[in-house]
Amino acid sequence: MSTLKITKKHHRHLNNPFPSTPTSLPFIQGNLFINSQTLPPNQNSPLGKDFQLLWSTQSGGYLSISHLSHPSKSLWSTIPGQAFISAAMAETEVEESRGSFAIKDRDVHLVCDHQSIENIILINQFDDFQLDYLDLDHLKTNSKFADSPVLIITGHIFSKRTKKWLQSSSIYRSASARYWVLFDQKENNQIGFKVKIGQPKFQLHHHPKASPSTSLGRYRRLRRKLRRQRKWKLGWCWFLTRTKGLSINSSSEEELGESNVVETALEFNRVCLTYASERNERFFGFGEQFSHMDFKGKRVPIFVQEQGIGRGDQPITFAANLVSYRAGGDWSTTYAPSPFYMTSKMRSLYLEGYNYSVFDLTQHDRVQLQIHGNAMQGRILHGNSPLEIIEHFTEAIGRPPELPEWVISGAVVGMQGGTETVRRVWDKLRTFKVPISAFWLQDWVGQRETFIGSQLWWNWEVDVTRYPGWQQLVKDLSKHYIKVMTYCNPCLALMDEKPNKRRNLFEEAKELDILVKDDRGEPYMVPNTAFDVGMLDLTHPLTANWFKQILQEMVDDGVRGWMADFGEGLPVDAVLYSGEDPIAAHNRYPELWAQINREFVEEWKSHCTGKEREDPQEDLVFFMRAGFRDSPKWGMLFWEGDQMVSWQANDGIKSSVVALLSSGLSGYAFNHSDIGGYCTMNLPFIRYCRTEELLLRWMELNAFTIVFRTHEGNKPWCNSQFYSNDKTLSHFARFAKVYKAWKFYRVELVKEAARKGSPVCRHLFLHYPNDERVQSLSYEQFLVGSEILVVPVLHKGKKNVEVHFPVGETCSWQHIWTGKSYQKQGCQAWVEAPLGYPAVFVKVGSIVGETFLRNLKNFDIL
Repeated sequence: MSTLKITKKHHRHLNNPFPSTPTSLPFIQGNLFINSQTLPPNQNSPLGKDFQLLWSTQSGGYLSISHLSHPSKSLWSTIPGQAFISAAMAETEVEESRGSFAIKDRDVHLVCDHQSIENIILINQFDDFQLDYLDLDHLKTNSKFADSPVLIITGHIFSKRTKKWLQSSSIYRSASARYWVLFDQKENNQIGFKVKIGQPKFQLHHHPKASPSTSLGRYRRLRRKLRRQRKWKLGWCWFLTRTKGLSINSSSEEELGESNVVETALEFNRVCLTYASERNERFFGFGEQFSHMDFKGKRVPIFVQEQGIGRGDQPITFAANLVSYRAGGDWSTTYAPSPFYMTSKMRSLYLEGYNYSVFDLTQHDRVQLQIHGNAMQGRILHGNSPLEIIEHFTEAIGRPPELPEWVISGAVVGMQGGTETVRRVWDKLRTFKVPISAFWLQDWVGQRETFIGSQLWWNWEVDVTRYPGWQQLVKDLSKHYIKVMTYCNPCLALMDEKPNKRRNLFEEAKELDILVKDDRGEPYMVPNTAFDVGMLDLTHPLTANWFKQILQEMVDDGVRGWMADFGEGLPVDAVLYSGEDPIAAHNRYPELWAQINREFVEEWKSHCTGKEREDPQEDLVFFMRAGFRDSPKWGMLFWEGDQMVSWQANDGIKSSVVALLSSGLSGYAFNHSDIGGYCTMNLPFIRYCRTEELLLRWMELNAFTIVFRTHEGNKPWCNSQFYSNDKTLSHFARFAKVYKAWKFYRVELVKEAARKGSPVCRHLFLHYPNDERVQSLSYEQFLVGSEILVVPVLHKGKKNVEVHFPVGETCSWQHIWTGKSYQKQGCQAWVEAPLGYPAVFVKVGSIVGETFLRNLKNFDIL
């Protein structure tokens, strides 16, 4: 970015409870200029071995890409007569507060919205060309498609007049710049694209009331203000001396005029790609999203950050925003976004790289991708079904490994309190015959009270005062095939006030110089929740091995799993060892955090000997909440972070289902939520405490997700807990057994996810994409695999639900509690769902369904 302003608002105590939407670059629209006399009306060109590109001069000219298996279906097309490449020069402001970020486009100085096409070049043999500074060597390394045709489009973008919404100035500018678009085949089902914008050339016009010297001085100040702070090196060129294929001449230079053109060292820092969409086309994906499944009509920002407290649900969002700047978040804030989507028309695209981007879907007939930078890179995917698109997407970004079977065998009991408390609750669970996989003890490091509730000492060693006899506890649980799981994150707190510490990891990391730095070269003390912390610099070559040693000590004590928390809060003005742009590094940070944990798991497994190597029950697992596009490759298991203990849609139990399904559409095959939610608020006028009904319904919901795990919440004493009374314990035992009853299918789905990227919990769109009612579903119902249909109760006091039986199914659905079959496709039915009997269906005649029902009977559930 050429100009960046960062505003810190960590310690503001009174804030606007209704913050405005961050200002953004308007939707850019311009014309496409061609000379149709030099080009045939229609021209098909091969694009790699499996795709083709159609160029047509009809209606002003457009491009369309299709797969050879379906040549009549457009995967990507431009809008006739409309520019598809545009760029702008703007200033950026980032407002930051405790992991929440608002990115604003402040002053837009220049927009080139019109486009000409000068050459469409088809390259068949690289060696036939004398290349200037367009480096195509990387294409040769892909031996599978090294000899396939590559398409390059060149031309100009330009402005013809100053826009009304540009920053006022005494210098009126028109400008032009070269651009290059490259399409090349990456896989049998993927086309790569790259867009590069050259440096602008300005034509200056002096304001009648301004002297030439005054205008020149202002221009020079503007030039200094916008001087780029970093370089983008992709090896692109402005010309190929020898061309094949199609050639189109442009009059863009004539539009600009040839006099008073000034070449500058300025650089565009916004690039836009615009292309066609259909009015009724629905857009799914974009990573883990909490409020919406379909994003048509919205501007979707892609930036890792805190999800927010309330996210628009009131009055909690009001309160959160009032006490901490933008802490309430909104519908778009999420821990794990991804610049990827698929549509109801089986179109799909994703961006590569880590720069901040926005998907503008506000227009009914077009999409505009806006990226902060002077280049854009991504891929267009072909697939005949949603599951096929996910398979192709995860083939490129990576897929999770198979989970250890122990973590999906029974309940993961999340609790706190120390050794004796754990043993006491364990005795209760045995009385109720609860199948248990693990105890997750996040307070193993010790606990302190802050203004937001009980919080941990972020110093990753066991607190022997809180957990005396720690190793014996781990051994005793292990004898009953119960694992112990713990907690860590990439931040380290000051330990001056902790009386019983054995190590001071913050001081150790500071001495090794592996903490993120501020602009003075000192450790960056990042405000995070109720205290300041140092963050590990994950780009430093010493960091990974140092933290792996911490994990090794934890595992040596018998721990077999942990929550790898946080990863979303890297400050955007941090100084990193790698020297990279911290805004792009911000989106990459959670992937680096996952990578360190995953590498440790793999290295530990490779070094195991004896029983540990032979017994898969000894395998390690970690789960995390922050992520980006490639996180499925590195993360093993995800959870959705800190939902409110409420029934609300944007940040309560309903949002947990939306997050589960949207993330599954985006490659996150294994995801789940805290049973009962996490965020509690107990104030005189604003009270959110977990009720017993909410807890029981959340148990019913999570019994059909990949992991069945409880959490006490940030204020455990305010919440109903699974151990609160006999009713909650009995319900917990019942649904831990329901969860165990479909373990056989869960194991199969885990293997499928590792092979194909298919999520365990699925939006019905994945199997019934042509059912329009299915396309409009949000949190109302979902599939487990393809064989189990779950319709959870997500409203307070409700005891029945409306079920939609999708169009396209060849068999009936059987209600597991009554045995009633529903045969009619596309129908809706109201089904009773009292506590303990959520609306769950299996396919009639399905082996999975029959086995599930048989197991429920064996557990005395049916």
